[in-house]
Amino acid sequence: MDDPVGTVLAAAFPDREVDAVADPGPSWNDANRTVEVSFADDRSPGRVFLKVTLDGGGGRRERERAVTAYVRAAGTVPVPEVVAADPEADAPHLATAPVPGRLLHRVWHDADEERQRALAATVGDALARIHARRFETPGHVVGGDADGLRIDGAPWPDVLRDRIELFRSLADPVRFDHHFDAVAAAVERNRDLLTGVPAALLHGDPAMPNCFLPPDADSGASLGFLDWEIAHVGDPVREVRRAERQLFEPLFGEPDPRLVAAFREGYRERAGGFPAGHEDRRPVYDALTYLGVSGYLEEHATHREASREELATAMAAEMDRLLSRI
Repeated sequence: MDDPVGTVLAAAFPDREVDAVADPGPSWNDANRTVEVSFADDRSPGRVFLKVTLDGGGGRRERERAVTAYVRAAGTVPVPEVVAADPEADAPHLATAPVPGRLLHRVWHDADEERQRALAATVGDALARIHARRFETPGHVVGGDADGLRIDGAPWPDVLRDRIELFRSLADPVRFDHHFDAVAAAVERNRDLLTGVPAALLHGDPAMPNCFLPPDADSGASLGFLDWEIAHVGDPVREVRRAERQLFEPLFGEPDPRLVAAFREGYRERAGGFPAGHEDRRPVYDALTYLGVSGYLEEHATHREASREELATAMAAEMDRLLSRI
């Protein structure tokens, strides 16, 4: 095994012998190193997923530790059990036990259309449960525990500007770095529209690999969520829009309206309605969410038959279209 993973394992699990360290799957976040660790003894847990920060400070690990503890204690949605964490270490880290059930993307791959609509509704229901946790002001989660979260409050447009810079730092937007500037300017132009929004807990990255179905999901248990490192507090409309793009929309083209309708209905049934102001604020969030596409041109190019230049041309046109609607 290589450092810093070996160093972290020796510090976090000094009395356990490591049997194997494996790559749990692809990641587009080069600021972290995540590994699946198997131990040689018969103690529980026999495996852990270890996430190590590679870019300095432990703010993301502290946030993930705090929000996971808070959501777990509140019973909001299922989350992993944190078995070790040290955000202040030279290599900040957090380890979680495996979750029961199956990751959503694996269930989705094998599901027929009816099952996919049911799964979409389950995602909507789970996000509504998360968004029911409300706070006095939007802001960044800077700490906390099972009893509550510490929020560094700020106007929502300022939080969004900070999020844009965070996404820029995690992506590799050499070709489309100007997209981040353009979306930040659009947020500033729409400051009045984006001020006074609800202050709801937001997961931040509700992609399929971050969702799991517990064994009793079919009998009404909520969908669970992994990876709370970019959780924050703000407008639920922002997360609804991000979820729709990440879960149901192809890179280019239109989403299946039946899946979107099922997702929204699941949300409405749990929340008693859809987030107010959705249609007004959605255009801003459409452009903001698209940074998760154009900021990763190189990664998309490695998984597509189209050439890099063809993808870049299509991404530029789509961002121009989205910005023109704001």
